Amino acid sequence: MNKGKVNLFIYGSLRDSRIFQSVSGLRFARKASKIDGETLFAEPALLPRYRKVSPDNVYYYAIAAPSARIDGLVIHDVPAPAMAEIDRYEGKRYERESVKVNTANGPIEAEAYLVTHDSMQKHFGDRFHLNLIHELWLRKRIEGFIKRRTRPGERTVDAESERRADRELLATTERDLVMSHYHSDAVSDYYLEHELDRPRPSIRHLYDDPQAKPFINNYLALVVKQVLLNQLEEQIQAQYRFELERMRSSERYFKRSVSLIVALQMINANHRAVEMIVGECLQTMPCERNDLIDYVKYAVRASKSMFDSRVAQAKLSRIRSSLQPGLMPLGLEIELSNVGAAAVAPRRSIKNVSDPVYDGFKYFHDFRLDVLSWKLGGYIDDHTGSTDQARRSGFLELAPGRLNIAGELSRPATADPWLLSQLIREIADFYDVQAHSLHLSFQLRKRQLGKQRILPLSIVKCLLVLGGGPERKRTGGLWVSRMGYDEIKTYEYGEELVFARTSKRRWYLGEDEIANRPPAQSTTHVQQYKFIRLKKGANYEPLIMCLKGLQLAYNPADYLTSEQLRADPRLQRQYDELKEWAADPTEISSQTIKGFVKMVREGLMNEGYHKPVHKLHYIDWILGAIDAQLRMFNKRLRDASPSRDRP
Repeated sequence: MNKGKVNLFIYGSLRDSRIFQSVSGLRFARKASKIDGETLFAEPALLPRYRKVSPDNVYYYAIAAPSARIDGLVIHDVPAPAMAEIDRYEGKRYERESVKVNTANGPIEAEAYLVTHDSMQKHFGDRFHLNLIHELWLRKRIEGFIKRRTRPGERTVDAESERRADRELLATTERDLVMSHYHSDAVSDYYLEHELDRPRPSIRHLYDDPQAKPFINNYLALVVKQVLLNQLEEQIQAQYRFELERMRSSERYFKRSVSLIVALQMINANHRAVEMIVGECLQTMPCERNDLIDYVKYAVRASKSMFDSRVAQAKLSRIRSSLQPGLMPLGLEIELSNVGAAAVAPRRSIKNVSDPVYDGFKYFHDFRLDVLSWKLGGYIDDHTGSTDQARRSGFLELAPGRLNIAGELSRPATADPWLLSQLIREIADFYDVQAHSLHLSFQLRKRQLGKQRILPLSIVKCLLVLGGGPERKRTGGLWVSRMGYDEIKTYEYGEELVFARTSKRRWYLGEDEIANRPPAQSTTHVQQYKFIRLKKGANYEPLIMCLKGLQLAYNPADYLTSEQLRADPRLQRQYDELKEWAADPTEISSQTIKGFVKMVREGLMNEGYHKPVHKLHYIDWILGAIDAQLRMFNKRLRDASPSRDRP
């Protein structure tokens, strides 16, 4: 590029050569043979990490969007006088900035006229967000349908509460409509009404069921509490939509993670008030004279008194100031059960135990809790892999970002370890059910597929110390409870250890505009670690960062499948040794601890493609916490050394 001249990336009206000539006094051409003193060379270019929008249908604006790109032209060697005229043409709403654009000959430096989120919010509100416009319009049409179906024309407070209650019970239908038409054209009225015109769910069939009757009030209490949470989250989404969108670094991530944390914190911090609301509801509304819609409607009305915009704003501000985003997409699954591992067969029948509160969540679908808890990915897992909605007992499983059980559709909850840890803690506190286990998912990079390595025994021991539930035996010694209780062992295809597994995930339900099929990037692979004991109030941030660093540095494979054990006698010997160690642990050597921490550090320091993503003091704090936990385990072993008996 000649001195005093700049390259200019154009993506809007200036792409019209007549407009460009009128403004700058110069022409442009894409053939070198046509270049002269009055004609500049232009070539196709892409501006990464920006999206082109036109909320006023007049001007185009380029706004930052991590997963997008803008197709345009780069004009080479634009002289300063021409740039001065273009500056005047573009006006005050744009800022001219230096960017890197991609061309057929590689990346080059160029100038581009961009806008900020703050500027667009000031002039256009939420209208500049195209996907948001489409979603809001579709949800508005759904709201219109519900108004026509439920007490049409009536504008009383009670009628409005009933409409909102109807919408709660249609929540997954609305979610699926939005997801299935993501990035697509408008939905026809016929299709919309066909999908939404469903009979109201009822629980009256349970009132004369002697097996269900003892549990009805417990389920109704859970229904009321779940609707309170949903309504608070909806108000947060409506009032702070723009701020929430700015906190989400990519469209791939679940859009409700932050708003759910705020709503959960508001509920959990007002536990007594929630208990009073639930108690009054059950006392004044006996189930024999009411149906499911009545309890949902009661919770809708009660939620209005619980929402305080000042509290919500303060919690959002704290979250925004505490964010520690990384590059690796993260997900979670939480399992809760009042009977522990006996929640599923064959352990349930062998131990002959029963859940006195929810009967193993046998009536989860009768009370439409799968619909009401969809934002948290509520599901009953009986470890059979079945996705039907028949009555069955199992774990109450929560997985924010899970959008469809049968379609195995899910989005990562976040890329922020701190945020994920907060979500785990608040979900565990919200449900009055005993905590059992936690599964953490880490998205694999494409270059990692097919190159995964089986973990060494020393690393597995360190991970079990950090997350496998080290507990004191009744005799005073320590053991690793997740292995000791056989909670991560299965015997279906021969004995195996369900410590970590690789699986596929889909996050996109729409289709590619050109190929008319889901885009390739919609399917990802994750490594899911299933060995972790869930404890209410625990801080899982160091463990999340530890597993992320380990995955980046070592790229672990499944551990341990029955096929691996049958094919490799060495692994079988390691497994036998691991079982003995878990039942009666010995100390982790200082050399092993040092090597383990060094490996985690190596991964975290290279997350951003040979450079760290997190701040160095944050990484140092994480490494110190991991080292301290491993050494504390050794100290607990030494303190308990006089009593080393099995439980």
